[in-house]
Amino acid sequence: MPIYEYRCADCRRRVSLLFRSFDAIDERPVCPRCGGTNLRRLISRVSVVRSEESRLDDLADPAMLDDLDENDPRSIARWMRKMSDQVGEEMPPEFDEVIDRLEAGQSPEEIEEAMPDLGQGFEGDLE
Repeated sequence: MPIYEYRCADCRRRVSLLFRSFDAIDERPVCPRCGGTNLRRLISRVSVVRSEESRLDDLADPAMLDDLDENDPRSIARWMRKMSDQVGEEMPPEFDEVIDRLEAGQSPEEIEEAMPDLGQGFEGDLE
Protein backbone atom coordinates (compact mmCIF):
# COMPACT_ATOMS: atom_id res chain seq x y z
CA MET A 1 0.00 0.00 0.00
CA PRO A 2 1.89 3.05 -1.19
CA ILE A 3 1.80 6.44 0.50
CA TYR A 4 2.46 9.46 -1.71
CA GLU A 5 2.99 13.09 -0.79
CA TYR A 6 1.35 15.91 -2.69
CA ARG A 7 1.31 19.71 -2.59
CA CYS A 8 -2.20 21.12 -2.89
CA ALA A 9 -2.23 24.25 -5.06
CA ASP A 10 -5.56 25.33 -3.54
CA CYS A 11 -4.69 25.32 0.18
CA ARG A 12 -0.88 25.23 -0.35
CA ARG A 13 -0.43 22.38 2.12
CA ARG A 14 1.62 19.23 1.88
CA VAL A 15 -0.56 16.14 2.28
CA SER A 16 0.13 12.41 2.41
CA LEU A 17 -2.30 10.06 0.69
CA LEU A 18 -2.52 6.33 1.27
CA PHE A 19 -3.64 4.23 -1.68
CA ARG A 20 -5.10 0.80 -0.94
CA SER A 21 -3.73 -0.60 -4.19
CA PHE A 22 -1.49 0.43 -7.07
CA ASP A 23 -4.57 0.59 -9.31
CA ALA A 24 -6.04 3.35 -7.13
CA ILE A 25 -3.04 5.60 -7.87
CA ASP A 26 -4.44 6.28 -11.34
CA GLU A 27 -7.50 7.95 -9.78
CA ARG A 28 -7.37 11.74 -9.45
CA PRO A 29 -6.16 12.51 -5.90
CA VAL A 30 -8.25 14.78 -3.66
CA CYS A 31 -6.82 16.99 -0.91
CA PRO A 32 -8.12 15.73 2.45
CA ARG A 33 -7.88 19.25 3.93
CA CYS A 34 -9.74 21.37 1.39
CA GLY A 35 -11.18 18.88 -1.10
CA GLY A 36 -9.18 20.42 -3.96
CA THR A 37 -8.06 18.33 -6.91
CA ASN A 38 -5.17 20.52 -8.03
CA LEU A 39 -2.42 18.42 -6.44
CA ARG A 40 1.16 17.98 -7.58
CA ARG A 41 3.04 14.86 -6.53
CA LEU A 42 6.24 15.44 -4.53
CA ILE A 43 9.37 13.38 -4.26
CA SER A 44 9.36 11.97 -0.74
CA ARG A 45 12.10 10.78 1.53
CA VAL A 46 12.51 7.05 1.56
CA SER A 47 12.77 5.11 4.78
CA VAL A 48 14.48 1.74 4.88
CA VAL A 49 14.07 -0.69 7.73
CA ARG A 50 17.46 -2.05 8.70
CA SER A 51 18.34 -5.00 10.86
CA GLU A 52 20.33 -4.57 14.04
CA GLU A 53 23.12 -6.58 12.42
CA SER A 54 23.28 -4.12 9.53
CA ARG A 55 23.48 -1.14 11.92
CA LEU A 56 26.22 -2.87 13.93
CA ASP A 57 28.18 -3.55 10.73
CA ASP A 58 28.11 0.18 10.00
CA LEU A 59 29.37 0.94 13.51
CA ALA A 60 32.32 -1.42 12.97
CA ASP A 61 33.35 0.43 9.80
CA PRO A 62 36.84 1.93 10.34
CA ALA A 63 35.72 5.02 8.42
CA MET A 64 33.65 5.95 11.49
CA LEU A 65 36.95 6.77 13.23
CA ASP A 66 38.49 8.87 10.44
CA ASP A 67 37.90 12.28 12.01
CA LEU A 68 38.22 11.19 15.66
CA ASP A 69 40.96 12.91 17.66
CA GLU A 70 41.05 11.11 21.01
CA ASN A 71 42.90 14.05 22.59
CA ASP A 72 40.14 16.55 21.72
CA PRO A 73 36.97 16.32 23.87
CA ARG A 74 34.91 18.10 21.18
CA SER A 75 36.01 15.54 18.60
CA ILE A 76 34.99 12.74 20.95
CA ALA A 77 31.58 14.42 21.43
CA ARG A 78 31.05 14.63 17.64
CA TRP A 79 31.97 10.96 17.31
CA MET A 80 29.61 9.98 20.14
CA ARG A 81 26.72 11.89 18.52
CA LYS A 82 27.45 10.22 15.17
CA MET A 83 27.53 6.78 16.79
CA SER A 84 24.29 7.36 18.71
CA ASP A 85 22.60 8.47 15.47
CA GLN A 86 23.74 5.24 13.84
CA VAL A 87 22.38 3.15 16.70
CA GLY A 88 19.00 4.83 16.33
CA GLU A 89 17.90 4.25 19.92
CA GLU A 90 17.21 6.80 22.62
CA MET A 91 20.16 7.20 24.93
CA PRO A 92 19.91 7.74 28.70
CA PRO A 93 20.05 11.36 29.94
CA GLU A 94 23.54 10.78 31.35
CA PHE A 95 24.78 10.13 27.82
CA ASP A 96 23.58 13.56 26.69
CA GLU A 97 25.17 15.15 29.76
CA VAL A 98 28.52 13.52 28.96
CA ILE A 99 28.35 14.79 25.37
CA ASP A 100 27.43 18.29 26.56
CA ARG A 101 30.42 18.29 28.92
CA LEU A 102 32.74 17.06 26.16
CA GLU A 103 31.46 19.78 23.82
CA ALA A 104 32.21 22.31 26.56
CA GLY A 105 35.81 21.08 26.53
CA GLN A 106 35.86 18.91 29.66
CA SER A 107 38.18 15.92 29.43
CA PRO A 108 36.83 12.38 29.93
CA GLU A 109 38.83 12.20 33.17
CA GLU A 110 37.19 15.39 34.50
CA ILE A 111 33.76 14.05 33.57
CA GLU A 112 34.45 10.74 35.29
CA GLU A 113 35.54 12.60 38.42
CA ALA A 114 32.48 14.87 38.35
CA MET A 115 30.06 11.99 37.68
CA PRO A 116 31.30 9.11 39.89
CA ASP A 117 28.08 7.09 39.51
CA LEU A 118 28.35 7.11 35.72
CA GLY A 119 28.17 3.57 34.39
CA GLN A 120 27.12 2.02 37.72
CA GLY A 121 25.52 -1.34 37.09
CA PHE A 122 26.76 -1.42 33.50
CA GLU A 123 29.20 -4.28 34.12
CA GLY A 124 26.33 -6.45 35.36
CA ASP A 125 24.44 -5.85 32.11
CA LEU A 126 27.25 -7.43 30.12
CA GLU A 127 27.01 -10.83 31.80
